Amino acid sequence: MSGEVDNQAQEGVLETAAENEEVLQEDGQVESAQDDNPELVAALAKVEEYKEAALRSHADAQNVRRRAEQDVQKAHKFGLEKFAKDIITVADNLERALTSADSDNDAMREGVELTLKSLQETLTRFEVIALDPHGEPFNPEFHQAMTMVPNPEMEPNTVMDVIQKGYTLHGRLIRPAMVVVSSAA
Repeated sequence: MSGEVDNQAQEGVLETAAENEEVLQEDGQVESAQDDNPELVAALAKVEEYKEAALRSHADAQNVRRRAEQDVQKAHKFGLEKFAKDIITVADNLERALTSADSDNDAMREGVELTLKSLQETLTRFEVIALDPHGEPFNPEFHQAMTMVPNPEMEPNTVMDVIQKGYTLHGRLIRPAMVVVSSAA
């Protein structure tokens, strides 16, 4: 039985070799026919040109689709930017109210604290993150230096004080932190 399998395998190999030889001969005939017929050569060149144009068009369509998807994602992510800029002003005002509130009216102070806490939780839920860089190195991408003050106790270019917090929306800066920066003494 193994002899039959070997014979069949040899016959299959011989048939494949014969088919390959026929294909090579046909290719040779096609090449010689191409050399003899300039119209055929021109037609084949046009076919290649159309193939390349189709591939380019397909790639362009994919790029347009990808860009459109990215634009939609950005619109979803950053569509709240204008609203967030307006609402962080409210958070600033609530913080100022807490700073200037006197201790005589504890109920009002507690109400403002709870309101501010609720607002900050909502901002965080929508990925509006406060930047409070006190003690961090100055970073011009996220901080706006309002003034520089000599301070021998701190490294130069370190944020000494935060005048106004900055905010990011999904990692994109929507308002830089206004800061006081230390300078060399």
